[in-house]
Amino acid sequence: MTGSTSWSIGELAAQAGVTVKTVRFYSDQGLLPETGRSSGGHRRYGREALGRLRMIRSLRTLDLPVPDVGRALDRDDALEGLVADRLRELRPQLTALRWREAALHLLTDCAPDERARRLDLIGAMGLPPDTDVLARFWRRWLFPARLPAPLLAGIVDTAVPAPSHDPTPAQVLAFGRLRAIATAPCPPDRLARPPAPKRFGDGFRPAVLYSGLKEAYDLAAPELRAGRAPAGGEALDRFVGAWAEAGGARDSETFRHRLTGVLADEPRLDHYWDVVSELATPSGAAPEPTPGAAEAWLREALTSTAGDPEEDLRVRSD
Repeated sequence: MTGSTSWSIGELAAQAGVTVKTVRFYSDQGLLPETGRSSGGHRRYGREALGRLRMIRSLRTLDLPVPDVGRALDRDDALEGLVADRLRELRPQLTALRWREAALHLLTDCAPDERARRLDLIGAMGLPPDTDVLARFWRRWLFPARLPAPLLAGIVDTAVPAPSHDPTPAQVLAFGRLRAIATAPCPPDRLARPPAPKRFGDGFRPAVLYSGLKEAYDLAAPELRAGRAPAGGEALDRFVGAWAEAGGARDSETFRHRLTGVLADEPRLDHYWDVVSELATPSGAAPEPTPGAAEAWLREALTSTAGDPEEDLRVRSD
């Protein structure tokens, strides 16, 4: 430091450990005011310029844009908001990097003959995965049921897992499998067979059904966690009751027997829910019950407890 009351551009650059070009740039941007000019027309800076220049350098190291740096210098209360904004911008970028890292590990931790398949899954879904594809799959599957928007949104939210901000290679693979399931052509038997609710006729109330099914799945979840075999009880009663109420029928032995003929396995959905369970279950823990697992448990419970028909169930056909 010299004994003068001001520095030349070169002296300031040397004190701050930056180049003269850097000092000139920030001066031209209005971030580093000059105190005046020398007799030869050269820029002069006051001693406070050193602290200001160091602050500029620190903020730019954080990749704050030059206009934001100016706001942080001019207003004491601006920095906190600017940092918060920058963090919000960085989070999706960091998430994308973590998904790429996990995908790279997924490719290194497999046999060469498996690598091509995994590459196909990764390339098709993108990183991070696009869950809109999964949401569209569920909306198509539930169509033509006209459900209230909140109920439909709740079903889709339950069925579409949220991608982790710090995924594992196994999660990358799972989301790739979910997308493959969701985008696969609809099986021919699915095209030939109308959905079960449609087979109850035009008076069927899908909103009543799906609201009741959610309650039944919630009641069945503890049974699945405990590893109990499918059996009658409150969960099965609510399951059957949802179907009966939606179709304007009465729960009876006859209804239950005929309902077993209306319901059918959906291998595609079963596979989807198995993968969702993998995503939801911590390593080494028992599988986390999903609506798909609860549905399968309840269907099996219905089949094992349904009696013989005594009269025809009055179900309207299309």
